[in-house]
Amino acid sequence: QVQLVESGGGLVQPGGSLRLSCAASGSIRSINSMGWYRQAPGKQRELVATITNTASTNYADSVKGRFTISRDSAKNTVYLQMNSLKPEDTAVYYCNADVIGWTWRRSITWGQGTQVTVSS
Repeated sequence: QVQLVESGGGLVQPGGSLRLSCAASGSIRSINSMGWYRQAPGKQRELVATITNTASTNYADSVKGRFTISRDSAKNTVYLQMNSLKPEDTAVYYCNADVIGWTWRRSITWGQGTQVTVSS
């Protein structure tokens, strides 16, 4: 079993910044990749950014140049630095991890989500 705990969401004004964190714990031999997804009301969940175990990153076009994903492998933690936030970034942000457990079983785990609201 793998657990993901997210933190850092909240209310911010347009143009502001927030930093999300997601820590993975449990049966973890290695982490293939971690990432952030978001879901706005009435919309499907969409990819925001991902980072692999080789530090390769991928971003949604809508956040390129504004958001930065990073990871601390020693802490099994991924971060999302969000700058120049816009009202359209308002959503519940979910952490995701692709993990190889101690039994060599691969699992995809989701966090519980953290609300990000961008509003004046």
